[in-house]
Amino acid sequence: MRWQLRIDPTACTGHGLCADLLPERIELDEWGFPIIHGDVGASLAGHARRAVRACPALALRLETKPRETTRRERS
Repeated sequence: MRWQLRIDPTACTGHGLCADLLPERIELDEWGFPIIHGDVGASLAGHARRAVRACPALALRLETKPRETTRRERS
């Protein structure tokens, strides 16, 4: 299973804790706001959950990534 991290840009205040806790997927831009790179796999899911819980602005979410359907499944 794969997950996606989502940032609520209006709620984020740029504390940077998420990037400290999950540097494999989150970096900070020049103003200190997070940029997410890629999906979260099973090996990083625990770290991603910890980053979500630690966000002081409650601006970070971890969502299940929808399964991609193949062309054959759509027909």
